[in-house]
Amino acid sequence: MHSINGITKGTELEKTVNAAAQAEANGVMIYYALARLAHEQGLDDVSEKFIWIANQEAVHAGFYAVLNGKYPSDFWDFLENFQRGEENAENSLLPLAEKISEMGHPEVADVIKKFAAQEKNHGVILGEIMKQYRK
Repeated sequence: MHSINGITKGTELEKTVNAAAQAEANGVMIYYALARLAHEQGLDDVSEKFIWIANQEAVHAGFYAVLNGKYPSDFWDFLENFQRGEENAENSLLPLAEKISEMGHPEVADVIKKFAAQEKNHGVILGEIMKQYRK
């Protein structure tokens, strides 16, 4: 398969493609935020539609990032660094959860603690992928 990684890097299209990638990435954040807000208002069907759109926006953002060669085709070294960050995310997220709990929002802190555990698990999964597939 022919790689499209970096085909717009260094061309007149690079800035446009970068703007598209950023717009799509921001769209992911916006649509997931709207999904949470819609859910809080009991609009679960609307929330599900926002999540569906956010998932597509994420795919779009990744596509544009590849066009501009934002990440190396030989991604293993990059992934190794990223894996460590995921695995250690608890170091910053758990203190955040504690401070939010101290503000009187323990239910929000519980969500952040759940996210911290998920991030750590992402690191574990990435470690397993590297162990199995990295040459």
